[in-house]
Amino acid sequence: MPPSRGLVKIRFNQDQGCFVCAMESGVKVYNVEPLAEKSHLDFSVVGGVGHAEMLERSNLLAIVGGGQSPKFPDRNVMIWDDKKRKFIYEFGFPSRVLSVRMRKDKLLVVLMAEVHVFSFPHSPKLLKTIETAPNPRGLCEVCPSGECQIAVFPGLQKGSVRIVDLVSVVSPSKAATEVICPVHQHVISCIAINHQGTKVATASVKGTLIRIHSTQSRSLLLEVRRGADQANIHCLSFSLDSSFLCCSSDKGTVHIFAVENQGLNKRSSLAQVGIFGKAIGSYVESQWGLAQFALPNESPCSCAFVGDKRTVVAICLDGRLYKNSFTLEGNCFRDSFDMFLDISSNDM
Repeated sequence: MPPSRGLVKIRFNQDQGCFVCAMESGVKVYNVEPLAEKSHLDFSVVGGVGHAEMLERSNLLAIVGGGQSPKFPDRNVMIWDDKKRKFIYEFGFPSRVLSVRMRKDKLLVVLMAEVHVFSFPHSPKLLKTIETAPNPRGLCEVCPSGECQIAVFPGLQKGSVRIVDLVSVVSPSKAATEVICPVHQHVISCIAINHQGTKVATASVKGTLIRIHSTQSRSLLLEVRRGADQANIHCLSFSLDSSFLCCSSDKGTVHIFAVENQGLNKRSSLAQVGIFGKAIGSYVESQWGLAQFALPNESPCSCAFVGDKRTVVAICLDGRLYKNSFTLEGNCFRDSFDMFLDISSNDM
């Protein structure tokens, strides 16, 4: 008998229009709007799954065994072709796979201190292995755009990220394009890259500040404050046009920040009061979120923007989905709430 259908991890696809659930009981793929189950793999086929990654809206899924009752080792990446309804590739590694990322021409597999870059999906082969700092969260993001092949993951120095142009990995004739960017004093806990590959957002284990840097110049473009208390950041996500950034944490709140029109972000009223010491002054002068909304259950969640709308969806590990819209004045409204695990393909 399969175990409970408990959710292990949730990942959005590259256009944020679908999400895939790695579960104790297999894999489920959903469309965001309208909310509908697109596909599922039962426990009998894949066992318990620790990681699952979609390749855009294609028929390819990357799957890593996990949970209480895995069928496949957590050191293997299995590629499932949903059109053929079978596994087409298997990649084995010497240690546990912590995450997988895909784009139309690359597969990236993240281990504790390495990122393996493969050509993909036709006749996959290992192109390069890149060393990283210890990376227990499996942090790595890759730009999905055809015009940009930027990948970002933790650098060797604490609080830094490594920005690599994957074009140089494929073409030895091209000079290696690689940048080390110091972004935080503490260990990196979360990374997001925008759809165009020009901006990278990061948070540290402290979880109070989020910084956005240029991937080309390394310059700091924006620093925003999530809050004053330490927090575990679960997710950072840019809107498709890079105008906004959303953030979820273990505080049970989703924050929305303006990236392009920074004047929309809130400032502390104390900033107008007078002179403060250096530490207090930096806090008072911080940019705070344009808007925020609370999740009643405080379950870990992934968040993303819905298409080109001012709407954010939060998908929680307890099976709840919240969809909230926001205004440029900072108001938030709940548009819908669903228990998405109760929706099946039979309902379509």
